[in-house]
Amino acid sequence: MFIQTEATPNPATLKFIPGRTVLDGGTMEFANREAAARSPLATRLFEVPGVTSVFYGSDFVTVTKDASDWQHLKPSILGAIMEHYMSGAPLLADGIAASDEAADEEDEFFNEADAETVATIKDLIETRVRPAVANDGGDITFRGFKDGIVYLNMKGACAGCPSSTATLQHGIQNLLKHFVPDVVEVRPI
Repeated sequence: MFIQTEATPNPATLKFIPGRTVLDGGTMEFANREAAARSPLATRLFEVPGVTSVFYGSDFVTVTKDASDWQHLKPSILGAIMEHYMSGAPLLADGIAASDEAADEEDEFFNEADAETVATIKDLIETRVRPAVANDGGDITFRGFKDGIVYLNMKGACAGCPSSTATLQHGIQNLLKHFVPDVVEVRPI
């Protein structure tokens, strides 16, 4: 088994590509060891000293570290991913592949009068923003719209990335303002 690695714009996060499907739909983030308990792979990755977060995309795993050096962490992370896939263990111990998106949709907030605007914003995020940030090992999902401000949830490599402010302000905000005149600002939540 050959696992590729790719740098992300976030120097604390590295993208691991195992060459097979990781998650069938949506994304999943484990921000700590307790959250990782439902995933044998995430649990293994949190056993590597220095790992602070694990994120699953459709065909990749991103791992975020503390101040530790990638040179020391990378072999252990590659080993954990390889052992997991070679063992045939399921990705999720409970077998439920509920994605973060379902939880995000429950927590969305916007005025019903803005439903058409929100639908356009969500479509732009889904078709133009998410594929681009997935290439960088992260995900961005819609959380809310109020008073012209779009609130987004940044996950994986996007969370805590030094260039995330620029991405939000110059990339996503400009895109949304161009297509949706009601948008005045984009903020992370």
